Amino acid sequence: MTEIASPYISHPRIMVLGVQPGTPPFRIMEIDGQVVGSTHAVAEVLETAARFGITVHDLDDPDTIRWVGGDRYTWRPRQGLVRP
Repeated sequence: MTEIASPYISHPRIMVLGVQPGTPPFRIMEIDGQVVGSTHAVAEVLETAARFGITVHDLDDPDTIRWVGGDRYTWRPRQGLVRP
């Protein structure tokens, strides 16, 4: 029987969900599967992680943090396609 190799899927402690519309726009942050609040910038993500005893050394390490709906530079909602 041939086994199919499955891709590695990390399960990081920190998840930063997609941008939500608001004034200003924000992202929901989860730690260990629990919503811990909203965040407006990378600095807030790091501060919140530190409050929970998590030190983030690399914001692009998928074993540490998962950015959903954008990366660490995405803090505004995506604009829809403009149709003629």
